[in-house]
Formats: sequence, C-alpha cells, structure tokens
Amino acid sequence: MRTEYSTLIVEEGVDADAGIVTVTLNRPDKKNAASGVMWEDMRDTFRQIMLLNVHRVVILTGAGGAFCSGADLWGPGPDDGRDPHWLNGMRNISDLALLLHRLPMPVIAKVRGVAAGAGMNMALGCDLIVASENARFSEIFAKRGLSIDFGGAWVLPRLIGMHRAKELAFFADIIDAEQAKEFGIVNRVVPDDELDEFVANWARRLAAGPPIALAQTKRLLTNSFNMTMDQALEAEGAAQTINFTTKDTEEAIRSFTEKREPKFIGR
Repeated sequence: MRTEYSTLIVEEGVDADAGIVTVTLNRPDKKNAASGVMWEDMRDTFRQIMLLNVHRVVILTGAGGAFCSGADLWGPGPDDGRDPHWLNGMRNISDLALLLHRLPMPVIAKVRGVAAGAGMNMALGCDLIVASENARFSEIFAKRGLSIDFGGAWVLPRLIGMHRAKELAFFADIIDAEQAKEFGIVNRVVPDDELDEFVANWARRLAAGPPIALAQTKRLLTNSFNMTMDQALEAEGAAQTINFTTKDTEEAIRSFTEKREPKFIGR
C-alpha cells in the first residue's frame, strides 16, 4: 500500500508485528492539527486499508507527544481551499469519519498529550483507546464558536450517556486521562513510558485472532444500538453461520483438542 505522505507516517509491521499497520498523524509543530491535506491523506490511507483487506489491526496515533489538537482552523478550509463551500468540505471530513467507523478490523487509538475537537472524536471513532497518563481530552468546539463534529454527536452519548456527553460538549472543558477513564471514554491509562509496548501487545494479540470473526463481532457491537433484540439475534445467527464455514473455526476447534495455540489465516 502507499506509505509516503506529507502529513502521515504509515508503517506496516513485519515479523511479530505482521498484519499491524500504524498510522501516525505527523504535524508535530501544530500538535497534529488536521489540515486539508491531512484529511485527504487519511481518507486515502483508510480507503487503501479497506480495499486491500490484508491488515488485521490498525493503530492510530500522533507524532511529537500529541494525538491531534483538532482541525487546523488557522489554515485553509476543510478542503484546503479547493472547494469554496464549507459544507462540501465538511462532507469530505464526514466521509473520513465514516471510513474510520467502517474499517472491518479492530482499530486502537494510542493517545499521548492532547486529543481535542475532531482529534478527540477521531479517537472515539476507534474501537479501543489506550491513553498515556499525560493525555488530555476536550470537546473544544464551543470555545471556538463551533458545534461538535467528526461523529462526536453520534459516538459520545453512546459511550458515556447523553447528560455527560452534553456536559463535555457544552462546557468544552479539558479532562485528564483518569477523568476520561472514569467517564468511560478510554479503556486503559498507562504510564507514558509503557504506552508503546502496551498497545503493541494488544495489537499483536488482536492480529493473532480470527479476523473474520473479529470483524463480525465489531459490526454486531457497533450496530447494536440501532437494532431490536430480535434483529440482533438474527444478525448474530447469520454471522455465526458464516464463521462455521471458515477454516479458522475448524482450526480453533482442532487446536483446542490438540492443546495448542490456533493459527488463524483469515479464511
């Protein structure tokens, strides 16, 4: 896949990290504020990951001690000046949020430093969030005269409940990593010098798992808020039927009887 970008570092793992792709937002002098070029680079990267379908885990992080401080409001517009209408530019950003949401494999946000505005909601759009103890989160929009975007209006109340989501969005306060964990925003808070290895270990464990089954579990959980119990059970049955046709399920059963670790191949 393409790995050369002006605003991103894209690294594909090898050996023990095979199947893991790390996408690093790379504007450290701007705390990785997302420019129009970065939005486009991310869209291209996520589309490739989706189309190639060879990666088992995605790690999303930021360079230089920050995750992402949000959109670069002091640069050109959301489409880098090529489209004069802000609504069209915002739709392009929304397409990126949907691409992230629709990636079939698990996505881990590795958060150091600030994750604000669209940067916070970019992290929320991942499946798992592991934060350094120095991480800070803010739905900063109201302090910029803006309303919540990048899917935050949909994701945040589903994660932490409506009243708490409104508290964060209305007041635009900055919360630290422990508060974020208390609110249910992050999965784990770890010391900064342990963050890389912790996330790498989680990624390796996920990459060793059954990709078809994990993708279906991700879809079932993500869609669960839009389903009745009857619909969820029907969707579970359909997914399980697919699993029982795969070589991975055969391998899981065989490895259990042979008392060894399974080797999943994604078929």
